[in-house]
Amino acid sequence: MSAAPQLPMLALVTLVVRDYDEAVDFYTRALGFELVEDTDRGDGSRWVVVRPRGAQGTGLLLARAKGEAQAAAVGAQTGGRVGFFLYTDDFARDHERMTAAGVSFLEEPRHEPYGSVAVFEDLYGNRWDLLQPATA
Repeated sequence: MSAAPQLPMLALVTLVVRDYDEAVDFYTRALGFELVEDTDRGDGSRWVVVRPRGAQGTGLLLARAKGEAQAAAVGAQTGGRVGFFLYTDDFARDHERMTAAGVSFLEEPRHEPYGSVAVFEDLYGNRWDLLQPATA
């Protein structure tokens, strides 16, 4: 019997950043992500991937802005909307840890029918939801 076909998986999402090192520091220290890869590409650029600690799914490819158009997009890649959703199994724990690490939350935590949520900004101003989904 043959194995089931492997479905496509979203592996990486590119996030344009000003500087590799400041981005790695923020995502690993403040958000608790792990650095998965940091490879010098030999042309002054790097292949830098971070993802939530222990996650096996989608990661962020941190890409340093090249040129004026990309530099202008840093922090505004989703037009001011929440563009990233960080799921947690313990909202209070992660909200407290992130706040202590200097993460800027734009609102007080809310408890909605779909779960506990608060919007925060990364170091560039991109908006994220910290979200603990409601149990079914």
